[in-house]
Amino acid sequence: MTCSRLLTLNAGSSSLKFSVYGRAPNLPLLMSGRVSGLANNPQFRARAGEKGLADEVWPEAQSFDAVLDRVFDWLDTNGWSDRLEALGHRIVHGGVRFQAPTLLTTVVTDELERLSPFAPLHQPFNLSAVRKSADRYATAIQVGVFDTAFHADQPRIARLYGLPRGLIDQGVIAYGFHGLSYEYISGVLRNREGPQAGGRTIVLHLGGGTSLCALDCGRSVATTMGFSPLDGPPMSTRCGSLDPGVMLHLMQTKRMTADAIADLLYNRSGLLGLSGVSGDMVTLLASTDPRAREALDVYVYRLSLEIGRLAAALGGLDAMVFTAGVGENAAIIRERIVHRAAWLGAHLDPGANAQGAQVINAAHSRVKILVIPTDEEVVIARGLLKCVGGAVAG
Repeated sequence: MTCSRLLTLNAGSSSLKFSVYGRAPNLPLLMSGRVSGLANNPQFRARAGEKGLADEVWPEAQSFDAVLDRVFDWLDTNGWSDRLEALGHRIVHGGVRFQAPTLLTTVVTDELERLSPFAPLHQPFNLSAVRKSADRYATAIQVGVFDTAFHADQPRIARLYGLPRGLIDQGVIAYGFHGLSYEYISGVLRNREGPQAGGRTIVLHLGGGTSLCALDCGRSVATTMGFSPLDGPPMSTRCGSLDPGVMLHLMQTKRMTADAIADLLYNRSGLLGLSGVSGDMVTLLASTDPRAREALDVYVYRLSLEIGRLAAALGGLDAMVFTAGVGENAAIIRERIVHRAAWLGAHLDPGANAQGAQVINAAHSRVKILVIPTDEEVVIARGLLKCVGGAVAG
């Protein structure tokens, strides 16, 4: 008997990733694809194993709903949605309540909608994918897997701000994000290093969004993103950590509205704002503009400060892991970051780093340094499989 299928959707403001898995304990990956560059000329790619299934550039910018429709049409036309039992969605913000894979009823979706102001670049797109999926595949189960869940068991003191208790009780705490990525890396470390998962480890998720996470035996104890995905080092277009007085200045002196400030902090800051050139790492590394070089200097410097903070939270450092687009591919950025972490005993093997090897630390390094590609989609699929089992049995 042919097994049913599971579809995962990982939706963001500028990209959409999707994968189809067989409904089996080992979750065989049948097909994966992505649409990138939604705001410009979207590029659609899909493959099954080593076989390319699609590689095309759409001639104009597309709305997110239009992209979803085109992807669903392609899946239907090519038979990938046949025997579709359930869909798993990455939901960036689960708030205080949602800490495990959850069936996405209308009531749950409405509650998640109220968290959209905390993650405006992601949550609305996540929930749009949920609603359109429910319309297109009405008989399939919809499940949410939450980016904030991995950090839910952090020590309470790591999650509190110096704010009145009333606000804390209302959920104004540090949540942390990129949890699906960190959960995947934690699992790889356990498989590779045993139950201790490499000991005291700092994982650097360096992509369009950037964060770091301190893992103690594979469990999150501190991370750089907090109440929102704005906190931490500067990112592609997001500001990173900022003195709250800057926002007071913008409101009181510049008379900026909340919406204008949100647009500034999420869309026009970070590497893009610092360089005036681009928020794209490849473009900045190739640029001769001194502002681009300075933006990268700030980026590396701020990452180095966060490494020191997280090492303090761990009480030392046994390993560093680079992951996500920049972490996996930008050897020069890895080199510069590790150079600044030499005081912690981290030393690079230049040849291994240039080749993109998995282990890139020098033989005399006290800190193990790894490059591990992340896989958020399989974490979504695992959560989906757990939830689907319960839904079918129940």
